[in-house]
Amino acid sequence: MSKYGDKAEALFRQGYNCSQAVLCAFDDLTGLEHDLAAKIGSSFGGGLGRMREVCGAVSGAAMVLGILKGYSDPEDVQAKRGHYHLVQEFASVFREKNGSIICRELLSGAPVVKGDDPEPRTESYYRKRPCPELVREAAEITAQLLGKTVQ
Repeated sequence: MSKYGDKAEALFRQGYNCSQAVLCAFDDLTGLEHDLAAKIGSSFGGGLGRMREVCGAVSGAAMVLGILKGYSDPEDVQAKRGHYHLVQEFASVFREKNGSIICRELLSGAPVVKGDDPEPRTESYYRKRPCPELVREAAEITAQLLGKTVQ
């Protein structure tokens, strides 16, 4: 357990989407102001704009890894390779623990209200879906990977 998992889950329960919760949980490391991090992560909730594609918690984790361990020189093939391997390692661990990195697959069995609008955050909302735990898990895996790679 890390403070990042606790913080990410708390942020999600406050109403931030899954991507925002993970990205904002690492603001002490990324240096992003909370408001900016929340705006950056806002499009990725619900599996990218509630389309149920790649889990927003996974996207948030990838953004954290990119900010802290990403590359900026398009010619640096070694840095690109290393970063992609780090993201793939995250995805592999997340998939192993949860069965998928795809939102609609992670939510299979959880009743989801159809439509484009976000669902209200009620007690029933939190009871019927694994999202708080997935957000915590994504932040925990990210923290572990950063602990192995940050000197």
